[in-house]
Amino acid sequence: MASSFSNYFKFLLSILFFIIFFTCHSFSSSNYSLSNIVINSTSEFINHTAISEFRILNRRILTQCPDPNPYLSITTASNSTLSDESFVTVHISGVLVPSKGDWVGMISPSYSDTSSCPLNALQYQQTGDLSELPLLCHYPVKAQYLSKDPGYLNCKKKECKKHVKGICEVRTCSASLSFHVVNFRTDIEFVLFAGGFATPCILKRSNNNLTFTNPKQPLYGHLSSIDSTATSMRVTWVSGDKTPQQLQYGYGKSQTSQVSTFTQKDMCSSILKSPAKDFGWHDPGFIHSAVMTGLNPSTTNSYTYGSDSSGWSERITFKTPPAGGTNEVRFLAYGDMGKAPRDPSAEHYIQPGSLSVVKAMVDEVSSGNVDSIFHIGDISYATGFLVEWDYFLHLITPIASRISYMTAIGNHERDYIGTGSVYGTPDSGGECGVPYETYFQMPTQAKDKPWYSIEQGSVHFTVISTEHDWSQNSEQYEWMKNDMASVDRTRTPWLIFTGHRPMYSSVTGGILQNVDDDFVEAVEPLLLANKVDLALFGHVHNYERTCAVYQKECKAMPTKDASGIDTYDNSNYSAPVHAVIGMAGFNLDQFPSQADEWSLVRKVEFGYVRVHATRNSLTVEYVNANTRKLEDNFKIIKS
Repeated sequence: MASSFSNYFKFLLSILFFIIFFTCHSFSSSNYSLSNIVINSTSEFINHTAISEFRILNRRILTQCPDPNPYLSITTASNSTLSDESFVTVHISGVLVPSKGDWVGMISPSYSDTSSCPLNALQYQQTGDLSELPLLCHYPVKAQYLSKDPGYLNCKKKECKKHVKGICEVRTCSASLSFHVVNFRTDIEFVLFAGGFATPCILKRSNNNLTFTNPKQPLYGHLSSIDSTATSMRVTWVSGDKTPQQLQYGYGKSQTSQVSTFTQKDMCSSILKSPAKDFGWHDPGFIHSAVMTGLNPSTTNSYTYGSDSSGWSERITFKTPPAGGTNEVRFLAYGDMGKAPRDPSAEHYIQPGSLSVVKAMVDEVSSGNVDSIFHIGDISYATGFLVEWDYFLHLITPIASRISYMTAIGNHERDYIGTGSVYGTPDSGGECGVPYETYFQMPTQAKDKPWYSIEQGSVHFTVISTEHDWSQNSEQYEWMKNDMASVDRTRTPWLIFTGHRPMYSSVTGGILQNVDDDFVEAVEPLLLANKVDLALFGHVHNYERTCAVYQKECKAMPTKDASGIDTYDNSNYSAPVHAVIGMAGFNLDQFPSQADEWSLVRKVEFGYVRVHATRNSLTVEYVNANTRKLEDNFKIIKS
């Protein structure tokens, strides 16, 4: 979740402004003038979520700085080729006067070819930019101010560049920066800028472009379940090679991958260009997927993927989840994780808690006590800056390659103006669910119908999309009703309902509130009618647990068991327990000082929930990712 409605409202105002402006001003394509207000406007970027000066920098006209400094140099300590993960040291020397506004951008692809810019002159005019294309068409992957080197501004690293009669007449300053790089297949150039993020001009380009040793390398393999039998598992990975590859597993078994991708044409846009359609685009390579069959539930096995020509992944040990209808399952769940840099860089949309959450979950998965993961919306927060999907996939690989990684779609994967999403905000940055559904192939009925159900152990999971039509008599509503009504509670005694936007939250949000009353009115009766035990949601970036609640009234309260744990007794069912678990990475939302009586526990710490379901009890523990201590725990029991 972000303050998307206010951005969208400004976006609508900007459209109105430009309609009025261009109606009232006539010009030809060869001779026109724009007011300084329009030229210097960043109105185009009101269409993009989480605006910062870093995000809008490449819509400035990037010129060479008027700097005659002959000593300036930018070099990298790396060879010309990069491994699949590297920390590249960039060394800047020959600076005569250090400035707070000096910074280095990591550019990929390295070329600045105006012919590859998606905007033409008319599109620039519509957005308020000059028709002259910027020198850097492609959005910087990341950037760092030279002041990140603590010795830069006070010139602790001095070099003498000119001696006269044995006396140094020209001393210059230097700095070194480290950039974390993962294999996203395209070459890299480092560029030194002055003028800060808001008014950049180019001081110097690195002399050598860096390329990846193997841009075709198969990477970022992650698992997902395809049905409730747990005898088949899907592996999805990314490669720069479109030729089908092999998934080898077990003892001599092999499957050939199905290959897909998406292009800039598949991205959504509007009157104002979206990042995905324009400067946020990055070639995703090719997404390979293959299904391992003939597996046994709750069993450890191994796999590798790739080809002799493109390379092979390491051999990865994984565990299948328990089959639906068996006695127990252990899973982790959370929403709104995203990713964060492993260096001091500024990047688009940083989720500061994501690194600690993943680190904690790696330890959980390594213990062997986790069967699967459910990530319920707001997955990578790439929102139209496609290279960030590679960074996110790299981040989750240590967990998602070893157990089933199941997902639900969120507003930052799907929503965009005029594309059929329930909420007409630009939160996906023009992705419209296309990258999400390509990278995370869930057992759904069809494309852009990202709802499904699956059973693991004693739990039936009903996974919905809060971003697609859920109104009564809609396709998804009918599916929800039929799916939950068909659950055999002797087979799976627990019914967990999950989607991105919550039905209950003490954090109201802005004009577009966190809880949509229409959604609650339409869908909450289905939860009660089908005796949903637990409802898990994200979107709001904190943790909150309710009583057994329906229509904002507590129908039952938990009691303390012998260990002092809050226990809900569903032997005589009253209503679902709701939990918001959107605390896995995005900046946390603080609670108001007052809350309704249905809200029992409210916490603001990065973490995730750990769930253990047997046939008679459902135990939920909220783990603080930094301390590994429990912030909350409760049980639901039934006889």
